[in-house]
Amino acid sequence: MENLSFDLSRQGVRALNQHLHGTPESLAGQHITVLNPDGAHNIAVGINAPVRVTIQGHAGYYAAGMNKFADVTIQGSASTGVAENMMSGKVHVKGFASNSAGASAHGGLLVIDGDAGLRCGISLKGGDIVVGGSVGSFSGFMAQAGRMVICGNAGDALGDSLYEAVIYVRGSIKSLGADAQLEPLTEADTAALADLLAQAGLSHHDPKDFKRVASARSLYHWNADADQDY
Repeated sequence: MENLSFDLSRQGVRALNQHLHGTPESLAGQHITVLNPDGAHNIAVGINAPVRVTIQGHAGYYAAGMNKFADVTIQGSASTGVAENMMSGKVHVKGFASNSAGASAHGGLLVIDGDAGLRCGISLKGGDIVVGGSVGSFSGFMAQAGRMVICGNAGDALGDSLYEAVIYVRGSIKSLGADAQLEPLTEADTAALADLLAQAGLSHHDPKDFKRVASARSLYHWNADADQDY
């Protein structure tokens, strides 16, 4: 593996991202260490190659956004929109994540060791999100496909307007959103949970301790007589 480093205090985010936007063949097998990120925005966005990136510190808005194939680790916390619109690969936040973590992710795995803010997994479209701590209100809002695993607690309106995504919660749920409901945990759920927890390095949790939240499917079709009451 080829090891390279970019010091953002000297080279800047643009130079880093230009390098990471090289051809998949040229980047394959590289391990890029990002020094002195100091909360800069748009670090390691738009990667389309099997490259490994380690960010040594905190990241600002939209870190590792639109990720494809890459394995990105943030050795700190991340601000709004980390791993937004991720297609594949893995993004691992060792600290906390702010609002809209994993928004619109189509694939891949986002792991957050700490807590996540509001709207975690909003409009999720097929990716997997594992949160070691708790999540804020409206997490999983309009999540269409994919899975969310929350090892802590969930805030208000969890899974509001949920479609085919499934949310697993180990702790308490302050409230469920419109059309979200608790369902029995199946053997397939516990197997899926065990696999996701293992991938996230959280296999010490018992999958049977989680609750399953899924869609009641009453919002799939417009009901003219509902008078906006669902």
